[in-house]
Amino acid sequence: MIPWLTPDAPFPPVASALKRPNGLLAASSPADLTVERLIQAYRAGIFPWYSEGEPALWWSPDPRMVLFVDELHVSRSLRKHLRAIAADPGLDLRADGAFEAVMRACAAPRPGQAGTWITEQMLAGYCGLARIGLAHCVELWCGEQLLGGIYGVCLGRMFFGESMFSRAPNASKVALAALAALLLREGVAMIDCQQNSAHLVSLGGREIARTQFSARVAGAVQMTPIDWSRYQGTRLNSLLSDH
Repeated sequence: MIPWLTPDAPFPPVASALKRPNGLLAASSPADLTVERLIQAYRAGIFPWYSEGEPALWWSPDPRMVLFVDELHVSRSLRKHLRAIAADPGLDLRADGAFEAVMRACAAPRPGQAGTWITEQMLAGYCGLARIGLAHCVELWCGEQLLGGIYGVCLGRMFFGESMFSRAPNASKVALAALAALLLREGVAMIDCQQNSAHLVSLGGREIARTQFSARVAGAVQMTPIDWSRYQGTRLNSLLSDH
């Protein structure tokens, strides 16, 4: 059994999360996905993940999948692609230009998936975080066409990755590479990737113990936040030269 959270109840300790399914910690009403609850969750290394029609389920897996930004694996072919985009005047990398559009693109049906975990309650909660400067995205554009992007939550000097999408070959990898370069410049060591996948492993992601992850999060969220306004409204293609 896991606890049911009322709106004013704190999260239980992450060490009490179930081993099967790995990391399931608590449940609540989907209406509990408020900005305040999401901040409380991420500061403790907890994230929501559930399907439409289910209660909101809160997770803290052990081990935890992360990507240390200086360990991003860029293959020879991807590096060539990044250099081409950096030099292409018709393609633009931007930050925080279309947060809701990125989220909705991530929520769109994908081959082999019956539905999405990015519910309307999720959209409302994370767009609320974006409005107060605590959720951010990186996008790849061709003119007014959104080709790919990635979004997540950023507290202090910790970035919690949520999802990414592509409408063109490698577009999500391009957005991730730009995000990693931005975070590396800003002294952010690690992106939370939540769950293990072969795709993340191919990009350099690896698992660490939950105790190690929690300790890193506890320190990083207390650090001076990134000034994301420095990157808004600016073409970020030059970040790709860092790879």
